[in-house]
Amino acid sequence: MSQTSPHGGLLAELEPVVEQNLNRHLALAQEWHPHDYVPWSEGRDFAFLGGEDWAPEQSRLDETAKAAMITNLLTEDNLPSYHREIATQFGQDGAWGTWVGRWTAEENRHGIAMRDYLIVTRGVDPVELERARMDYMTSGYDSGDKTPLEAVTYVSFQELATRVSHRNTGKATGDPIADKMLARISKDENLHMVFYRNLVAAAFEIAPDETMQAVAQEVMHFEMPGATMAGFRKNSMIIAKAGIYDLRLHHDEVVQPVLRAWEVFERTNLGPEGEKAREDLAAFLTGLDAQATKFVESRERMRARVQARSDDAIAPLAQ
Repeated sequence: MSQTSPHGGLLAELEPVVEQNLNRHLALAQEWHPHDYVPWSEGRDFAFLGGEDWAPEQSRLDETAKAAMITNLLTEDNLPSYHREIATQFGQDGAWGTWVGRWTAEENRHGIAMRDYLIVTRGVDPVELERARMDYMTSGYDSGDKTPLEAVTYVSFQELATRVSHRNTGKATGDPIADKMLARISKDENLHMVFYRNLVAAAFEIAPDETMQAVAQEVMHFEMPGATMAGFRKNSMIIAKAGIYDLRLHHDEVVQPVLRAWEVFERTNLGPEGEKAREDLAAFLTGLDAQATKFVESRERMRARVQARSDDAIAPLAQ
């Protein structure tokens, strides 16, 4: 196999694969409308128009669901930055350019639906939400100095991570409407993941060593695009403690399925550099698995303590 440079040359070689997967995507993608997932009958004016401003008791979401919804929505809000990143990386011509536009249009629906739902149902403080949006979009998102190959590898994992996060957030809301909306959004994210995953699979056949290096790099340094938003660390811990998105899910439902699809540990076409990257990746995954197990065990101990305190408090009442 030729070891093509993972820059412009590889992008050009992947163009037929991009076109093939773009056509596949368009054939599978189902039209849907954000307005269908919003309970408009619950809406009412805020004080600016003579109504009533938001108050915490108006929300039917608990603190965990609020943290997850806000984090997910603000992440979607930074779409202009993501569009800039992929348009710069992949270009705006040919099949690559068509994909960039289509992906952006589909992603835009997610923020529209989630925001409309939260505002109409008064799920979160709309003033704080808007301030957070202004702050996060002003700072924007920068993927750093990723090569195009690293970028397409990163989004293979990131799209699946977003799908898992949205799907579990929907369940955590306890609201059938939010659950249905986020399930619909998750379908988009899954199709996006498959598109990128298929490109990386093709890259493995064209430039196996460089692709393995990109995979190792992106898995070992993975960070969600929302990591730079204010309050992300705090909200991430709330989300992880609730089991919406944690290290166990990241390892089991995001990283491992994608690596299996690429047959990363079965490949026999690697040179010394690719083998070294694969060894580094394997060592990292062993550590990640151990971290995930430790976190889950710690969470279970914490939940047991909380339950025990609750039982102790209820016991006298039962006597």
